[in-house]
Amino acid sequence: MRLSQLAATFFLTSVAFLPIHGHAADEADPVVATVAGVEIRASELTLAEGDLDPQFSRLPDEQRRVAALAAVIDIKTLARKAEAEKLDQTEEFKKLMDFQRDRALHNAIFKSMVVDPVSDADLKARYEKEIAATPAEEEISARHILLETEDAAKAVLAELETGKDFAELAKEKSTGPSAAQGGELGFFTKGRMVPEFEAVAFTLQPGEYAKEPVKTQFGWHVIKVEERRETAAPAFEEVADQVRQVVMRERYADLIRAARSETEIEVLDADLKAAYDAVSQQQQQ
Repeated sequence: MRLSQLAATFFLTSVAFLPIHGHAADEADPVVATVAGVEIRASELTLAEGDLDPQFSRLPDEQRRVAALAAVIDIKTLARKAEAEKLDQTEEFKKLMDFQRDRALHNAIFKSMVVDPVSDADLKARYEKEIAATPAEEEISARHILLETEDAAKAVLAELETGKDFAELAKEKSTGPSAAQGGELGFFTKGRMVPEFEAVAFTLQPGEYAKEPVKTQFGWHVIKVEERRETAAPAFEEVADQVRQVVMRERYADLIRAARSETEIEVLDADLKAAYDAVSQQQQQ
């Protein structure tokens, strides 16, 4: 795809690009282009790259930067035309700019008071707290042989009583998708299997098979448990991103509650007030 075509398919959402006048040198944020005398600085390209359509994330860095420049040039070109048409003086535009300013300030304080202060120590402390509050859960590793009738299942049980190997019988006779793996189902906790199956499976000890077939919606099962163990907690590195989201969500909620308590808020529409109050009350629980 040509860069000119790329520019035409950009979807830039929340960034408001404001004109920057003057030509003072700024080594930390150099001017990379101008449109009708209005400067485009490197910082604006960075903002634009963050708002590119996800398809552009696969582009090499230099192509993505050029794509961002093309988008900013188009934005500023049309912005100058909109100014010539005096669209920036309409009430609709002024209301939009007020809202965009408030949203930008919201994002700024979110970054300053919620995102930036989160440290690795904070994340590890929250991880340890979650692990301590979550009791270990038992899981089992099992095999099964799935058959269409009770008689066929009882016949398999009879063969097991003679010393036949469970896995080999599963490969030979099971109608389930795990037949090729000797009926192996891997490890699972309670709630992962249909109730009739797990009610029996979790009563068995390692190496033991159920002496009666178990009927479920899928057919008749002969079940054997291979191993029992407690589930291991995930390593911190595996869940660090999820923990970060939890910490930021909690801190944002605290920030919002504090800000609301310090701010006079009045909802004038009766229906909206009732709905807003109900949501606010839920958030405080």
